Amino acid sequence: MSLVEHLKELRRRLLIALVAIGVGTVLGYLWYDVSILGTPSLGDILKEPYCQLPPESRFGGSDGECRLLATSPFEMFMLRLKVGFMVGLVLSAPVWLGQIWGFITPGLKKNEKRWTRSFASIATLLFAFGAVLAYFVLSFGLEFLLTIGDNAQIAALNGTEYFSFALALLFIFGVSFEVPLITAMLNIVGILPYQVLKEKRRIIIMVLFLFAAFITPGQDPVSMVILAVSLCLMMEIATQFARVNDRRRAKKAGLSPDAFFTDDLDDEEGSHISAAAPLGSDGGLESPTPVAPTRPVNASRKERIRDDSGRAPGEGTGYGNSYGSGDLDDIL
Repeated sequence: MSLVEHLKELRRRLLIALVAIGVGTVLGYLWYDVSILGTPSLGDILKEPYCQLPPESRFGGSDGECRLLATSPFEMFMLRLKVGFMVGLVLSAPVWLGQIWGFITPGLKKNEKRWTRSFASIATLLFAFGAVLAYFVLSFGLEFLLTIGDNAQIAALNGTEYFSFALALLFIFGVSFEVPLITAMLNIVGILPYQVLKEKRRIIIMVLFLFAAFITPGQDPVSMVILAVSLCLMMEIATQFARVNDRRRAKKAGLSPDAFFTDDLDDEEGSHISAAAPLGSDGGLESPTPVAPTRPVNASRKERIRDDSGRAPGEGTGYGNSYGSGDLDDIL
């Protein structure tokens, strides 16, 4: 295909993806306030963590109602449209991901297609798992944030603030759970070996806790600790995956895994190779390369350059091994 044909195909696939997102947004907008097939409405699902707070911690909660405030005429409409768009992206994901896949597939090899398909499937599952975990964490984070000063104040959240907080937490948890997958993929392509992950394990744990402290929208300790601990556990799984993968790679290459992994050593202890290791055996050191046979050294230039008398330059001139002026002229 020419460049113009590629651009036309890209335009066609973008239009299909946008139409799918638009249809998904309409469905999400309708689902926000309507129960479908006996399931709760989308607004009730997202509002449930807030409704789990004690009644005295919610504005107007003394009569048992659970509602959010609206402080502008168009706030409810824009909020419903925003939530519907987010849901539309999720509902239409198979379509626009399929269009992306269809556009890049002709440029991939067979093994690259297999790895890309596996990567996309695992990434989707990890994102969904992180979002579900964030949904259950949301109620604990809200309870801490909204009851920390309830003796002097009462929380009165509007819909925009609450849903922005909830959707940001869901999105951050989902994206953060992709970090271990990226680590495993870097190990598969040979960029990030297991030994580096092992040596930097403490630094990685510290960075993950700092990342969780800054990335959580409410900066509450509950969400931060749960996110950090979850990431540390998943990073440890990715580290062990890198260990198994590097051992498999070394075995496939006919190398000894013990030459690459020093699990029985301390962090500051260097590894060594045993002097008694059999040479030339599988997993051992290779046999030394024999020295090439000697070759006769060519005659020096001094011996090859002779004057008409058959003497080498400098012979009989009193200069020993030095060249005479006439001989030097002949050489030049």
